[in-house]
Amino acid sequence: MKTDDVRSLEIALPEQRLYLKRAGQVLFAAAISTAAGGSGEQRGSECTPRGWHTIRAKIGAGAPPGTVFVGRRATGEIYLPATADQERDWILSRILWLSGLEPGFNRLGVVDTMRRFIYIHGSPDEIPMGVPGSHGCVRMHNEDVIRLFDQVSVGTRVLIQG
Repeated sequence: MKTDDVRSLEIALPEQRLYLKRAGQVLFAAAISTAAGGSGEQRGSECTPRGWHTIRAKIGAGAPPGTVFVGRRATGEIYLPATADQERDWILSRILWLSGLEPGFNRLGVVDTMRRFIYIHGSPDEIPMGVPGSHGCVRMHNEDVIRLFDQVSVGTRVLIQG
């Protein structure tokens, strides 16, 4: 891959926005929803971890929009608002599983992003974006996470700041 093809993601917590960039130029931007409890790295905190990460795995390629995932596996269900349990924290359409890159801050031990199962993932489209509301993950509307999924690779760097 040529240097000018290298892409990165920036997640701005105060703005509740995600930016896909190449050589500093924004290729894609979307409203997101991160943790209702703010930022933090501790296991069990339900906060969104900060710092440098990488996309460890891409899950859900080719799945229909609204596909329901449990334990990173498609259940065979498609989310329907009329029949959905509104209390459930839905993981839909695509998953980008994050892994921290900073030992002691967001990698290894009680601060390990990957072992906390922190994802960028789809969510019901009726969930508002632009405001914190998740349990630590980065939520996106389904159409946006599908577009993003198709533009990033395993190994893409992700900076979560704010």
